[in-house]
Amino acid sequence: MDPALEQSKPTSKWIFGTPISRMLASALAAGREILRQKSGADEMPAGPEALLKSCGDLVEHRGEASGLALAEQILSAYEALSDEEKAVFFNGLADDFLVDPERIDAAVQHQQAETTPASLGALRKALEPRCNRLFRRLNQVPDATGRLVKLRGDLLDHEETYPRLKQVDDDLKRLLLIWFNLGFLSLRRISWDSPASTLEKLIEYEAVHEIRGWGDLRSRLKDDRRLFAYFHPAMPDDPIIFVQVALKAGSSDAIGPLVQEDRLQENPALSDTATFYSISNCHKGLRGISFGNFLIKQVASELRHELPHLKRFETLSPVPGFRPWVSSALQGEVDHKLPEPVWDRLVTYLEDMDDEFASNPLMEDTLRPLCAHYLLNEKRGVQPVDPVARFHLSNGALLDRVHWCGDQSDMGLQRSFGIMVNYVYEPEEIENRHEAYFAQGRVAASAPVQELAAALLGGKG
Repeated sequence: MDPALEQSKPTSKWIFGTPISRMLASALAAGREILRQKSGADEMPAGPEALLKSCGDLVEHRGEASGLALAEQILSAYEALSDEEKAVFFNGLADDFLVDPERIDAAVQHQQAETTPASLGALRKALEPRCNRLFRRLNQVPDATGRLVKLRGDLLDHEETYPRLKQVDDDLKRLLLIWFNLGFLSLRRISWDSPASTLEKLIEYEAVHEIRGWGDLRSRLKDDRRLFAYFHPAMPDDPIIFVQVALKAGSSDAIGPLVQEDRLQENPALSDTATFYSISNCHKGLRGISFGNFLIKQVASELRHELPHLKRFETLSPVPGFRPWVSSALQGEVDHKLPEPVWDRLVTYLEDMDDEFASNPLMEDTLRPLCAHYLLNEKRGVQPVDPVARFHLSNGALLDRVHWCGDQSDMGLQRSFGIMVNYVYEPEEIENRHEAYFAQGRVAASAPVQELAAALLGGKG
């Protein structure tokens, strides 16, 4: 393994010769005893109402050791709640742990009447939601960061039913954005020799192309493959996001050969292309906190250093929004940017599509150009409708090729009629394309892709 990548586990931090972990353990033990003497019990009462009361106590708590112990009790009590009880708990946070408008008004009036450091401090404190202080206090407990990530995953599930919870989520997300700043993350190459606990998590977390057990995972870790992940020091053996890379001679146009367990192994020394074929975010609780753009660029840099002969850095990507967009457009549920005569002609083909469309040349001639048009021209505001296209194009990639029958799995057919695409990362062009994308909404695409989309209009761009 490249020593530059061996940044996996944080070293122990010491204060005056004593590891922080030992100091925290000692403080927790003392705090538990203090709480036990106060309450006469080892645990707090069960249920969301008692939990909310304890959260309020923690926000105002001043004792350091007993505060740590109380935070530990709160996290354990939360994890013991049923799904219905968690909904009650989150709604309680929305009721009582956001900002207090009356307190803000009073602080503003005080600050306007007397502008002093103290009045400004009081205003800042009034503007901070109580749940911010709650989450910060909870995060002082050892191993709390990963537990709070899971808590946010639960919160996102309930937010679909209770939109008012978005305010609580916004506050927790802002804290996670700070705690998971890129400067805290370390890049690690994963191999078959990595800890079994980490390898198990890869099988569990793979979200794009299922890893079918240990044999499949071992195949994806052979010499002609690379797997890199970001790790956080508070979750040292639990990947945050990981990417799988195939090293091969020539570009990739289908996912099947890349994930085939008994494939013929290639010689990395003869490869000229690195194909990024799967990027998996591992934790629902980190949704909306982007790491993938940095991951791809950093991995490409590491690969260029390891294998200087590599010439092409591409993805083999799904087009997850394409088939849903076609279905919605056929039903008149979304607008499209195609002239009506062109759309009417397409409708006659699409409405007659049967289950054997993958082997139907007419369908390929219809759907490939339509997919190219969808990626280039169909926008949400000024950005592409497709989420994967938004991700790669905003990172400065070029939409290079559109492949028919790239993914013939059930999921691939449901997402995009099996179509997959290559996005290319060219180091010398990444920043210019990134700037043009955000400044002008420009979609960087190769001439063949532009011509493919123009074919819908009879060859007129």
